[in-house]
Amino acid sequence: MMLGCAVLLAAAGTVLPTAAEAQRRGAQLVRDAEIENTIRAYAAPLFAAAGLSNDSISVHLVNDRTLNAFVAGGQRIFINTGLLIRAERPAQVIGVLAHEIGHIAGGHLVRMGQEIENAQTAMILSMLFGAAAAVAGSGEGAAAAVLGGQHIAERSFLAYTRGQESAADQAGATYLEETRQTPGGLIEFLRIIGQQDALLVGRQDPYSRTHPMTPERVAALESRASRSPYRNAQDTPENIERFRRMQAKLVGYLEGLPATLRKYPETDTSLYGRYARAFAYFQALDFQRALKEADALIAAYPNDPFFHELKADILLNIGRVADSLPPITEAHRLAPNESLIAFGLGQRLVALEDNSRLPEAIAILRDVTRREPDNSGAWQQLAVAYGRSGDIGMASLASAERYLVLGELRDAQGQAERATRLMKEGEPGWLRAQDIIAVAKDQRKLQRNR
Repeated sequence: MMLGCAVLLAAAGTVLPTAAEAQRRGAQLVRDAEIENTIRAYAAPLFAAAGLSNDSISVHLVNDRTLNAFVAGGQRIFINTGLLIRAERPAQVIGVLAHEIGHIAGGHLVRMGQEIENAQTAMILSMLFGAAAAVAGSGEGAAAAVLGGQHIAERSFLAYTRGQESAADQAGATYLEETRQTPGGLIEFLRIIGQQDALLVGRQDPYSRTHPMTPERVAALESRASRSPYRNAQDTPENIERFRRMQAKLVGYLEGLPATLRKYPETDTSLYGRYARAFAYFQALDFQRALKEADALIAAYPNDPFFHELKADILLNIGRVADSLPPITEAHRLAPNESLIAFGLGQRLVALEDNSRLPEAIAILRDVTRREPDNSGAWQQLAVAYGRSGDIGMASLASAERYLVLGELRDAQGQAERATRLMKEGEPGWLRAQDIIAVAKDQRKLQRNR
């Protein structure tokens, strides 16, 4: 499931699941270029302060109402949409990220032991396979994969010791101070979580259960904050803008039309009000009102790529593929480095069924797969484009890549073997197919031996 134009997943005209439907299916991963950029922008200075590489930050949004966030598998940030909606200001989200990065920098994941490390690996793989299934259009597969991983993750994260939590608190506070940000946001969020302790275990949010609270933790942070030269530092206007846009989008997309109109009534003609209502009308299938709000946003902010992306998404979901091409093309022009927007453009070029546009679609989708090699939807669309252009060898190779991302090893091996029969021995595509065959064979052997 995705929020932006790349949400369209498997085929043109795919209707995005409503919040109620998503809840029925279970938790899913969400892809959205703007929100991922916001979380990455919040986290990047903290990673730098921790001496970690910013280049390998990977953001994963979990469509779940509960308050939870964690960092696993190196520099993969998992954060629930419920936490982002519940947060009251950017400093609270940034504080949570600082704490989680403290776990990475402190080596806590490594020292949990092999059993937990294996559980973490299983959780991460299930999350990523869930994302791959979602991009391929399988909502049920995504839900099953993610939910299975969450059960493992919850058992694993219960193993955090109180000492590690306190150490992560202090490390996070250090990163916040080094980036001239207040530790107050982390304290505020911990107080929110502290309120969970009075609830029955079944009603507590996962963050409360996996990050056990103690009065000493909060007291230590408050003492640290009282001595910080940045204790009264305010959220920057840029961070506030990102935060308000993110919340408006999430509320409109996930909370339903009545809740959205209560928070953003039609009398609210601000950017945030229009943005939230556009997504809420979109989800309520009131496409005319959604388009009206999107057009108003574009008129007021013509150089914002995400507003053009929104309009393109609405038009595509009512079957107006050709009409959706100009706004998504403009979004791509304004944000050429956004892989999800590029994916949306490539997808529409394929959906047009105009073979004269296939070379352009192939070039765009190849670039997307280079930047996001685990984007199974892009590999699928690339396979279709190659197939329609008559290059069956490359179509088979792209299909093999897709199946490899999805963990469907038998199909990956079969498509790669087909590609080797259709390609000239020694050329790059043939060599890559050989690599996929070897990987698929090795992984299948490991599975059989377990």
